[in-house]
Amino acid sequence: MTALAVPAVSAARASDRLPAAGVLAGSVFATSAVIQMVTREGFDIARHPISQLSTGDLGWIQITTFVLAGLGGLALAAGIGRTLRIGFGRRALPVCVAIFGVGLIAAGLFPMDPENGFPVGTPDRPVAEMSWHSVAHSASAAVAFTALAVAAIALTVRCVRRRAVLPAVLNGAAALVLVLPMSPDHISIQIAVNGLVAFTWTTVVTMSLRRAR
Repeated sequence: MTALAVPAVSAARASDRLPAAGVLAGSVFATSAVIQMVTREGFDIARHPISQLSTGDLGWIQITTFVLAGLGGLALAAGIGRTLRIGFGRRALPVCVAIFGVGLIAAGLFPMDPENGFPVGTPDRPVAEMSWHSVAHSASAAVAFTALAVAAIALTVRCVRRRAVLPAVLNGAAALVLVLPMSPDHISIQIAVNGLVAFTWTTVVTMSLRRAR
């Protein structure tokens, strides 16, 4: 995965703690989501997006997970801003990653509606009309992942300019996955894949910042 690394960044020092939070954000989110998926009664990843874990009596766990992951994204953005002093994307990358972090926090604070049989006892059908907080959740998540896709595109261009072919290809692939239209038949799986790609990207960028020191 090191092929996604930020190439030839400035030697300016950055705090280790800020980029390290990017790694923790991904690992915390993934660990929390997986544990909940296998332990919460009635949850089916083929039918229920990860965000639906924010509903029900135990929904606070996923809400907290979103907020922590978002704070990690903000810390990573600060680390990028302190490390990238020259070259293409030095301004766009930290801004886009910060938007990603804020979007995750908002997605946690505005949970989606219970539907399709989850949590247990919920009617087994889509909600008739989305609540305002469910609309806000969807919008926040969309903005977050779009911003991260833009960050990956900026990093792709930076790699191309520095003739780092493999990092450019892998960053471009990550951006492509994040901007693919959602399939109504496989939306839950696609959201899970997007999350995996997003947090893999932030983790690799974090490791690249640490090496750049």
